[in-house]
Formats: sequence, structure tokens, C-alpha cells
Amino acid sequence: MNKTLMTLVAGSLMAASSVAIAGNKGGQFSVSPVIGGITFEGDMKLETAPLFGGRLGYNFTDALGIEALFDYAKTKSEANQATLDFYRYGGDLLYHFMPENKLVPFFAIGYGGMKFNEVAPNIVSDRTKGVFDYGIGAKYFVTEDVAWRADVRHLVNRDHQAVEYTIGLYIPIGGAPPVARLADPPPAPAPVAKPLPAPPPPAPLVTLTASPASITRGETSTLTWNSQHATTCDIQPDVGSVMPNGSKVVSPEKDTMYAAICKGEGGAAKSTASVKVVAPPPPPAPVAKPVVSAAAVRFCNKPAILMINFDTDKYNIKPQYHDELKTVGDFLIEFPKAKGEIAGHTDSTHTRAYNQKLSERRANSVKEYIIKNFGIDPGRITSKGYGEDKPIATNKTKEGKAKNRRIVANFTCD
Repeated sequence: MNKTLMTLVAGSLMAASSVAIAGNKGGQFSVSPVIGGITFEGDMKLETAPLFGGRLGYNFTDALGIEALFDYAKTKSEANQATLDFYRYGGDLLYHFMPENKLVPFFAIGYGGMKFNEVAPNIVSDRTKGVFDYGIGAKYFVTEDVAWRADVRHLVNRDHQAVEYTIGLYIPIGGAPPVARLADPPPAPAPVAKPLPAPPPPAPLVTLTASPASITRGETSTLTWNSQHATTCDIQPDVGSVMPNGSKVVSPEKDTMYAAICKGEGGAAKSTASVKVVAPPPPPAPVAKPVVSAAAVRFCNKPAILMINFDTDKYNIKPQYHDELKTVGDFLIEFPKAKGEIAGHTDSTHTRAYNQKLSERRANSVKEYIIKNFGIDPGRITSKGYGEDKPIATNKTKEGKAKNRRIVANFTCD
């Protein structure tokens, strides 16, 4: 973060530089009182504090100089709130960029000592360590005899790091007096312009495009053209004379190369665009409809009444109904994931309790016949008797009672 901050400050200072009569001068001594702040980093756990200091400098050249420095700050420990006096002393080597300008940015690097005097109840200790520093700054010369200055320094030793940031005055002392700048010579008289010959008319320009560039026979493409310095345009084949700028929809039967020729006072220009024509795809083959078996139509996902009759008060299955039950067995073999219920129903001839038992016996008799004779997994079929509770016709007539005495298969197919 510190390097990014110093980079941004340096860029801003360079961008703001402007040439002026003041600047950094070789052979000058300088005094700089400064004020600012210091932020301690890492595991030092010290609070940011105000900082006061001074600089004594000497410029070897306009660009290269040296400064002795002294800084002081009073801070506190974040761990135990102990008060610490911070001192820094040392020297920096400064290199100035554009020293002749009013705003003079510079880079600094140096070495010195960093000392803490810690004051707390029953504790007094001095700690001094060597410290490197580097950073950037700038001097802004208000006059030749005084300038504002701003500095940022990154302090680094093996154990700790900190950032100092200060502003102050830069007061140069001594040095060679400024050399008076000679007046610029008067400008040379402007040459008398000779009349130029009239330029030749510009040559025409034209661009021709086709969108889309590939079509299926029977579809269309749009030709678009734009020209400059042209008075007439012609597009071939099959289009003819057109305005200098425009578009036209075409539908060629085969691959066609179109050419636009535009003419003007400066000559003629040509541009081409091709349209590729492909044959339409063959019609899709008819989709075969799935063949649905008669068993699926009869039994899948809907109730189906089995054509079985029982003798009065009986639940054994007569041989003449074996073919009807075979249709159920064949269906369950054809659809191995089908499962469901065999439901038994009666009329109301006997008592409700009797009819309930009779319907359960008849439904179970059909279920067991299918399981035994067709090898069906018993887990796929259940049986249930409904007695006289679900009539589909009246029980007041012989015909209605016959309809109500029934076996119903209810299967679901995945």
C-alpha cells in the first residue's frame, strides 16, 4: 500500500510540474522545519502520532543533494497504553527531477537511527535501532528564497516498519546569483505564401457488403453500399443503376459475385461482395408413431373390468375364464414394471358383511391364479374387496346386479 501511495503522489507531482524562474540550485545550503505524522506498522502496536522535525541540507548540483534530519513524536502502546518518545536522526541523499521548474519532485534514500524512550509506571527503557528509509517528495518554490515542501518516507529495519508524512518550508541559503535570461530574438518575418494550384478532384471510394453472405435457395440477402466523391453508381448483375449510397434485397438462385462501380470527377472505384447459395435441406423423415399393444390400451393406467362370472356364493375360477385371465398375465409379462390392484365387487343380495368377505375372496382368487400360472412377482399385485359399496348399476334389476358382480384390474405402467 505504501509503494502504491508513493507512486500516485509521484505521478501527480510530475503531472503538475510547470516551468518557472525559481528552482533547486546547486551550491546552496538549506534549512527545513517540518511537521506531520507517523504511522507504525506490523507488530509494533503503536498508535499513529503527530511528528515534528527539521532538515539541514546542501545541494552538490541542481539535481543532487544531501540532508541531515531529526524527527520527534510522542506515541502510545496499544497493548498497555505506555507513553513512548520516538526519535529519528540520520541522513538522506536526494535526487531532484526537473530542478529548474517551480515544482520540483525528488526521490530520497538514506540511513539513520530510530530510538524509543518508553515511560510507564516502574518502567524506563531506551531502545535504539538502525533504520533505512526511502521515499518521495516535492518542493514548490513560492519565490527564489522560499518553497513549500512535502515528503513521504518508508522506514524499514529488520524488525519494524513505519511511514512518515510531513509538510514544511524549504529555505535555501547562499549559492550563485540567478543569471539574467537574455531576451528572445524577434521572430523572423513570415514568408509570403504563394498561391497553390487547385487540387485535383478526389478519387471516388466505394464499399459493398452482403448480409448474410450465405443463404439457402429462396432466402434473401441485403446488399449495402456506401460511396464518397461519386455521382453515379451501378451494381451488376441484375441490379443496375443505383444512388451513390443505399441498400437492396436480392435473392440469387446460385452463388453470385456482385460488383459496385461508382464514378465521379476524380475517376472510378469498384467494390465486390459475394453471396453463397446452398440448396435447401431435404424434408425431415416422418416420425414413426410408437405401436401401442392392445394389452396396454386395455390395462395401462385405467380400470379394466375382467369378463369373469362366479357361481352364487362361490369364488373359484371356471375354466372358460382362463383365456380372459391369460390376457392379464400376458400384459404383466409384456410390461414388467406394471403393478396394481385386483378389485372384487358384489351386488346387494346378501348382507353387507357377507358381500364384503365374498368380494375379498373372489379378488384374491384372481390374484393368486395370475401369480401362480404366469410367474408374476407377488409384490406387483394386490387384491382388495369392496363388497357392495361401489355399484356401477342399480341393484333393483337382474341386469343391474349382474353388472355389479365384477372383477376390476387397476394397473399403472411406467
